[in-house]
Amino acid sequence: MNLFTKFACCALLLSSAPAAIAQDQPITLEGDVKAVVETIDDTGAVQIELVEPGTIVPGDRLVFGTNYSNTGGEPVETFVMTNPLPAPVRLAPDADPALIVSVDGGESFGRLADLTVAADDGSSRAAEHRDVTHIRWTLSVVEPGQSGRLEYPAIIR
Repeated sequence: MNLFTKFACCALLLSSAPAAIAQDQPITLEGDVKAVVETIDDTGAVQIELVEPGTIVPGDRLVFGTNYSNTGGEPVETFVMTNPLPAPVRLAPDADPALIVSVDGGESFGRLADLTVAADDGSSRAAEHRDVTHIRWTLSVVEPGQSGRLEYPAIIR
């Protein structure tokens, strides 16, 4: 199985994973993955475009996103959505430092700057972007008819 095939399988799992969290609520979720393409226009300015991923290789940048919408007639309070990062990617270093993440397979969550992981020698070290296994968003309330998008940048390992 090539890297793109592995990635496509993981992306499919990612886009369906948040739906399980929302089964009891009138929230619809739709996930997608876009490749980040940088070009330089005639004036020399860098243009960034999000496109459907084609062949991807280590170092390529992606944006994982989930669109959400409250299709019910009542507000949904404390809506929590957790996305596992597919194994072939790592959280990009320019990700929002306020993101709530897990570095232990989804057992605990916090800001990356506040988390530690076990080092190879048995001591602990500060967690890094490559250690992130899950990202979690908590929306205090999603009003009827309200929609939005949650996303994070990633890099192919």
